[in-house]
Amino acid sequence: MLIGDYTNVFFLGIGGIGMSALARWFVARHYTVAGYDRTPSQLTDELKKEGISITYDESIDALPACFSDSIHTLVVRTPAVPADQQQLQYFSKHGFTIMKRSEVLGELTRQMRSLCVAGTHGKTTTSTILAHLMYQSDISCNAFLGGISNNYGTNMLLSPDSNYVVVEADEYDRSFHQLTPYMSILTSADPDHLDIYGDKAGFREGFEHYTSLIKKGGALIIKQGTDITPRLQTTVKLFTYTGILPDEAEDKPDFYATNVIVKNSQIWFDFVTPRTTIQHLKLGVPVYVNIENSVAAMAVAWLNGVNETELRLRLASFTGVYRRFNILVSKPDIVYIDDYAHHPTELQTSLDSIRRIYPDQPLTAIFQPHLYSRTRDFADGFARVLSNADRVILLPIYPAREEPIEGVSSEMLLSRISCADKYLMSKTELLEWIQSNRQQGVVATLGAGDIDRLVPQIKKILTSQ
Repeated sequence: MLIGDYTNVFFLGIGGIGMSALARWFVARHYTVAGYDRTPSQLTDELKKEGISITYDESIDALPACFSDSIHTLVVRTPAVPADQQQLQYFSKHGFTIMKRSEVLGELTRQMRSLCVAGTHGKTTTSTILAHLMYQSDISCNAFLGGISNNYGTNMLLSPDSNYVVVEADEYDRSFHQLTPYMSILTSADPDHLDIYGDKAGFREGFEHYTSLIKKGGALIIKQGTDITPRLQTTVKLFTYTGILPDEAEDKPDFYATNVIVKNSQIWFDFVTPRTTIQHLKLGVPVYVNIENSVAAMAVAWLNGVNETELRLRLASFTGVYRRFNILVSKPDIVYIDDYAHHPTELQTSLDSIRRIYPDQPLTAIFQPHLYSRTRDFADGFARVLSNADRVILLPIYPAREEPIEGVSSEMLLSRISCADKYLMSKTELLEWIQSNRQQGVVATLGAGDIDRLVPQIKKILTSQ
C-alpha cells in the first residue's frame, strides 16, 4: 500500500523533533494521528493542543481503539524506540506496516523539489534559514525542520501550492540515504555517530553515498575544504561556499561573505555569488557562525530564483531556532545563552562566538554530555574545548538510547579538563548552586539531552538576581 492509502498514523517516539514534524504534516492532511513517547515534554504538550492523542504508557491497552486496524493504520517509528517496546512488538506480530521516520520522509518528499541540508554541524540553523528565505518569497516552500523555528513556532511549514520542500538530512542511522535531493547543502563531514558507522572511513563513505543520490539536473553546494569526494551523477552541478573569505585567500569559492561590519551588537556583510554581489545584508541573528550558515542558505535560495530584495528583507527578519544560540537574558552584568551544541566542533563554534561578542566577560559553560559512545569517542576534544571556559560545570551523561559503557562518565571527562574552576553536579544541585551563587558574565547551557528542561528555571533565577 502507498502512504496515501492509510487513514491512521501512529508514531512511536512522537516527541522527537523529526517525528513531530511528520505528525504535524499528517494532521494537516487530515489523517487521524496519535503516538507514544516515554516522557512528556513541551513538544508533546504542543502536539496534544493541536489535537494529537499521546500516551506515555507503552502497554497495548493504551492504544486508541481505531489504531488496532492493521489495514488502515501506518506505524512510524524512530530508531530511539527499543525493539522490546510493547506496542512495537504488538504491531510487528499483527501485520502492521512499520516504517522508519526517514523512510516516510523520503517517500513524502520524493516527488517534490527537495532542498536538503546535510552535515555534522549547522544543518538545523542552515535549513531553517533556507526555509524562511524560500517560504517568505514568491516561490514559497514546505519544510521539515530539525528544530523549532522562532519565526513560526513550529518545525513544519506547509505550502500546498509550492513544489519545493526544505528537508534537514540527518546522517544518524544513515537516515539521509532515504532522500532524493534536488539540491543539497553539505555543511561539514566531521566524524560522528561512530556507533553507527564504525570508523571515520565508514562515516565518510556514508556522506559520499549521500551525494550520489542528488537528482540529475540538481546541485551540491558544499562547504569549501570538506573532506569528502562527491559522487555526483552527470549534469549535477557542484558549487562551493564558505563564510567569511580572508582577504589573502587565493582559492575563492562560488559563494562567500566579505566586508563584514560589527557595530552595536549587529552584523552586516556582503554576499558574493558567481554573478553578482549583494551588499550590506543585515544578519537577523548576530552570531558569527550564522554568517556561514546564511551564505549556504542564500546560495540555494538564489539558485532557485529568490531575488535580491527578498534575500535582503528575509535574512534581516530571521529570528533564529530554538536552542541554537538563544540569548535568553541580556543584562549589563549577566548574559544567559542556551545552545544545542553536543559535538566538540559545535562546542568550539559556540564558545568562540561567545568570546567574539562578549570578549571581556567571564564564561561559565554548563555542559551535559550526550551519549556514552560520543563521550568516549570525543572525550579529548570535549576536554580541550571546555578547558577554554573560565568555569565548567558538567552534568551526568544523558544516555538517550544507550546503555552505560564501563569507564565512560562525566567524572572521566571532568578529569581531562584543565580549567581549574570545574565541577560535576546533578541537575538539582546545579539549580541550587545558581540560586545561591550570584552569577556574572556569560552563562551558557550546552548539550542535546534534557538540559533544556532546566532552561526556564535558570532563566528565572538569573533574571531575578
